[in-house]
Amino acid sequence: MQNSKYLVANERDAKWGLTVSTVGFDEVKPGEHYPTKGHADGYYFDMEIGRELNEYQLLYLIEGEGFFKSAHIKEAVIKAGDIFLLFPGEWHSYGPAPKSIWKSYWIGFKGKNMDDRVTGGFLGPEKPIYHVGYSAEIVELYDTALRTAHEEAAYSQQLLAGIVNHLIGMMYSLERNIVLNKNHTQVEMISRARLRIREALESDLTIQQLAEDLGVSYSNFRKLFKQYTGLSPALYQQDLRLQRAKELLSTTKMSIKEIAYRLNFESPDYFSSKFRMKMGQKPSEFRQMTLHNT
Repeated sequence: MQNSKYLVANERDAKWGLTVSTVGFDEVKPGEHYPTKGHADGYYFDMEIGRELNEYQLLYLIEGEGFFKSAHIKEAVIKAGDIFLLFPGEWHSYGPAPKSIWKSYWIGFKGKNMDDRVTGGFLGPEKPIYHVGYSAEIVELYDTALRTAHEEAAYSQQLLAGIVNHLIGMMYSLERNIVLNKNHTQVEMISRARLRIREALESDLTIQQLAEDLGVSYSNFRKLFKQYTGLSPALYQQDLRLQRAKELLSTTKMSIKEIAYRLNFESPDYFSSKFRMKMGQKPSEFRQMTLHNT
């Protein structure tokens, strides 16, 4: 059984940064031929020969198991709960194991948004498979994409682009959190550290002191904190203090000097410099803007 839709995009759609060309769902019973019939030219392939596409595709296996191989991956087993990503110009092949059912969603797309993620090193053909497990939210996103594609309402490409970005974000974060959360002790420690930093924005708490209180070396704490949050603990603390500064600037009459010292910045000049680097304007300019808008 197949439910699919192939789409066209115009030049205006392309300027959005991402366009969708195909979305669908396949259900293949054990022993049935795969791929199923009904694919458009350039999409159907022989599993023994493989193929190359001129677009990205994101496939989600919700039941069954099979194989995946590509120019970068010799051969890997794919199981229910796996998402795998196909890259333009990258030879690949995939399909169900001989005696396995195969239920999968797919969505095909191209555009600068995705190219930038590959160029930035977030995604690449060296790691095409993501183990995310079964997610009702991911299934609903694919189902919404299918409904949107079949309806083909005005500006549906922009809605579909948003769905693709949501899917990629979920794929990326779900797998990383599954891996990170395997160590519950570390997860608990980082959660406690973040809460402590938030609660102590107006105190003189140092990151070295925090690490000591948590019973871990500063270097190890800094490494783990950045692994889990993407930021060093010092930068995390500074960013939260700057967010708190925005609140104080817009809701109180405290001077910039008072805010700087209240939030434990070294000096008002240092505070103003960091604020401008983060917010793109001086504290005084931010305050004036918020006063103007109220």
